[in-house]
Amino acid sequence: MKVQTLRNVTNGALLATRVGWATNPWERGLGLLLRASVKADEGLWIDHCSAIHTMMMRASIDVFFLDKEGRVLQIAQKVAPNRLALTCRDAVSVVELGAQDTGDRNVAIGDQLILE
Repeated sequence: MKVQTLRNVTNGALLATRVGWATNPWERGLGLLLRASVKADEGLWIDHCSAIHTMMMRASIDVFFLDKEGRVLQIAQKVAPNRLALTCRDAVSVVELGAQDTGDRNVAIGDQLILE
């Protein structure tokens, strides 16, 4: 899986420098489940996805649900392991990043995110 940077196009902020792009069923299903930890600077962009779970995960994550243009529809911060489901009916992609301990990620509803 190719690793890319994640940028907020709306405000120019660099959000993470090590983000994988899950495009096939195997990568989407496995997600970040096998990771012992996920740093705030790393994560996964999951295509064709409107719901996730954190069952069997060992790290908290920040989650961004996106529409077809990559615009943020919903944000869930510091999602703990073993959550059964998080959904956003209109989402077509989800970005999962390691939970950020302090401060704001500089992402708001309506912002456009891209992988570079």
